[in-house]
Amino acid sequence: MNKRIYLSPPHMSGEEKKYINEAFDSNWIAPIGPNVDEFENAICDYTGSRNCAALSSGTAAIHLALILLGVQQGDEVITSTFTFAATINPIIYQKATPVLVESESESWNLSPEFLEEAISDRIAAGKKPKAIIFVHIYGMPGKVEDILSIARKYDIPLIEDASEAFGSKYKGIMLGTFGDLGVYSFNGNKIITTSGGGALVSNNKAWIDRAIHLATQARDEAPYYQHTEIGYNYRLSNVLAGIGRGQMQVIEERVSKRRTVNQFYRKHLDSLPGVQFFSEPTSEYFSNHWLTALIIDPEQSNGVTVESVRAKLAEHNIEARPFWKPMHLQPVFDSYPYYGDGFSERLFEEGLCLPSGSSLSEGDQLRIVGIVKELFLSK
Repeated sequence: MNKRIYLSPPHMSGEEKKYINEAFDSNWIAPIGPNVDEFENAICDYTGSRNCAALSSGTAAIHLALILLGVQQGDEVITSTFTFAATINPIIYQKATPVLVESESESWNLSPEFLEEAISDRIAAGKKPKAIIFVHIYGMPGKVEDILSIARKYDIPLIEDASEAFGSKYKGIMLGTFGDLGVYSFNGNKIITTSGGGALVSNNKAWIDRAIHLATQARDEAPYYQHTEIGYNYRLSNVLAGIGRGQMQVIEERVSKRRTVNQFYRKHLDSLPGVQFFSEPTSEYFSNHWLTALIIDPEQSNGVTVESVRAKLAEHNIEARPFWKPMHLQPVFDSYPYYGDGFSERLFEEGLCLPSGSSLSEGDQLRIVGIVKELFLSK
């Protein structure tokens, strides 16, 4: 059996054990401790954000961001339809209504035109959105300036979901730092990982202080356990933060390698009929290429489809994955308002993510492109 190649596996630096051992040696086996503090400092230093709360997941970060902005039952929150369900779920946790907005064709992210249409329509219906969650899909920056301009025009707070975009930039500035609040994920499949984990960042210190308070069960200042509001168990473990400290030492290398992997695929597959890679619209966009994504136009590909490529790779023990199924097509979300023209539906039908891990060897990539090329040549 051929060696298994995963879509986006964890890639350790070798330094993680040192910080994990420090946690064990000092008995800081808790959701607090030196590793947590230093991991938060490293995230701030790297991104340029002034404040950071290390949390148990990116989902927890989105949930706390919504709470900080006062989102509650009956409110509406606008977000991308072309994303992972974790973007939407926290809106439901707050018993609010997600308003799903289509992507534009350049960055595949939130469409400024449909965003403004949605806001105007909701305001006309007496339901001004309480927040916007702006997703950067697969590490690609969205139309940052346009989205920011619309959010400011209507005075709606912006949460930047950069869960897939840690290390990506727009005009040299790190994603996650443009919005009122920014979200990162360090899940096991992300560009760096803490096994499970995430972070909430903001230049508003009061927000991050409150996020940390809420994330540690909202315990009041008292010599005994007293609670005057509902809290959550969302703080990152000091042990897992040790993994994060080791990972932060190689974040630039990980971004560079993912971009190199992306370029390798382009070099070998870009000329195949019907194949189009997900690309930065201009030099102002810098993607970490967390996942190398492409679409295959069935009208030009001589019968090769994303499913035939995925299935052929699976036969060889190689994991490739279709694009996110748009949220407005998901059974659990299909009753919520949607604004768009179905562009993301085409992406879902024709899109595929290739193995993109930073530990991927050139031999592994040659194996992958060889199988894909062979499939195209057989048609």
